[in-house]
Amino acid sequence: MLTQNMLNQERKKKLRWFVTLSTMPLLGVVTAFGLVPTSNLGLNTGNIAIEEIALSGPAANQTSTAATFWHTERVQRGDTVADLMQRLNIKDTAASDYLRNSAEAKSFRKLSSGNEVQAETDATGALVSLRYLGGQNAQIIIRKQGEAFSSETIAAQLEKRLFVRTGEIKTSLYAATDAAGMPESAANQLTQIFSGDVDFHHDLRRGDKFTAVYEMTYSNGALVKAGKIQAAEFINRGQVYRAVLFQSDAKHSDYYTPEGKSLRKAFLRSPIAFSRVSSGFTTSRFHPVLNKWRAHKGVDFAAPIGTPVKATSDGVVSFFGKQNGYGNVIVLKHQGQLSTVYGHLSRYAKGLRNGKRVSQGDVIGYVGMTGMTSGPHLHYEFKINGQQRDPLRVALPNALPLTGANKVAFRVMADKFVASLNQLRNTNLAKLD
Repeated sequence: MLTQNMLNQERKKKLRWFVTLSTMPLLGVVTAFGLVPTSNLGLNTGNIAIEEIALSGPAANQTSTAATFWHTERVQRGDTVADLMQRLNIKDTAASDYLRNSAEAKSFRKLSSGNEVQAETDATGALVSLRYLGGQNAQIIIRKQGEAFSSETIAAQLEKRLFVRTGEIKTSLYAATDAAGMPESAANQLTQIFSGDVDFHHDLRRGDKFTAVYEMTYSNGALVKAGKIQAAEFINRGQVYRAVLFQSDAKHSDYYTPEGKSLRKAFLRSPIAFSRVSSGFTTSRFHPVLNKWRAHKGVDFAAPIGTPVKATSDGVVSFFGKQNGYGNVIVLKHQGQLSTVYGHLSRYAKGLRNGKRVSQGDVIGYVGMTGMTSGPHLHYEFKINGQQRDPLRVALPNALPLTGANKVAFRVMADKFVASLNQLRNTNLAKLD
C-alpha cells in the first residue's frame, strides 16, 4: 500500500511538472505581445504565410534520438576564437580548425564586441550548427555536414515593430526616458521634434509628461536599430504639443502637428543636442577673463571638448578661422539678413570651406576652449541685419505647411495616431486616479 501511494504521488508530481512546462510558452506569448497593435496606429501590417513542407526519404519516418543543446553568448572585447568556443561549450577540434582558418568563417573572426552568437552542440560538445549576424545584417549559418563544415548566408529578414512608451519628468528628461525604457536615440529625437516649441534647457518642469510611438527594426529576430518616432505627445507646463511623422516621398519626411503645420523651425534653438546654458544673453556681464563688466550678446553652452556642434539652419559658410576673442569660429549666412556665429571651437568638421552649403543639423565643428575663455563651451550668436538677438527668445519662423494631396493623405494617417494618443492618455490618467 505504501509503495502504491508513493507511485501515485510520483505520477501526480510528473503531471504537475508537465502542466507547468506546457503553460510556460503561453505565458511567454502574452508577454511578447504586450504592445500596442500596429493596426490601431494607422500603419500597414504584413501578412504571415505558413507553409507545411513534407519530409522525404528515410529521415521522414525516423525520430532523432540524439540530444542537442543551444548556447548563446555575446562577443566580448578581446575575445579570441578559443575564448568564444569555450563559453559556447564547443569541444570540437575540427570546428576549431574551421572557425580559425576557413575563408568561409572569416566573418566569424571579425565579429565585433556585443554581437550575439548561438551554437548548437551535441552531448559531447561537438558543433552541430552556429548562427550569427554578419555584414548587412545577413544571418550566417555554419553547419556540420558529415565530417566537414559548410557556411550559408541568408539575406536579412527585416521586421519593424512599434513600441509605445510614456513617462513623467521627475528630475530630468533623460532620467525619465531611461525609466520608461526608451532607447537613447528615441529620446534624442523627442528633444529635436519639440525643440522649436519647448526650450529643454529652461522650460522643463517636474510633472511634465511625454508619450512616444517609435519603430524598432529587427533582423531575423535580433534587434538591429531603433528607428524614427512615428507620433509623439509632450505636455509642458500644461500645454499639449503633438507631432506626427509624414513621408511626402521616398527621400523626404518631417514632423507636423495633427493639423498639418510643420514642427520644424527654420532655426534650431540650440546648436548642441543637450547641454547646460552657462551664460545667457545680457547687456551687462562680469567677464571671467577680462575681469570687468561688459555686454554678452550671445549664449554660452557648457559642454565637454569635442562635443559636436550643429548648424541651426540651412545656410552657407561665410567665414571660418581664428577671430579675436572668439578663437576658432564659424559664421553661417542664412536666408534674408540672418546669420549665426559659433565660437571657441576646438576644430572644424572635415571638408568645411568658405562658400560650402550646410543643412540644418549638419555637424560643422566641435566644442573647445580656444580664444578668450575660462573653460570649454560653445559661444553662439543669432544676428538679424548684423545685430545680435537672444537666440533663446527670438521668434523663429516655421517651415512650410502641408498642402494639397499631401495634406489629405496626412490627415487620414494623423487622425488614427491622434485617436491612439488620446486613448493612451486617458488610460494613463485612469491609472493615476
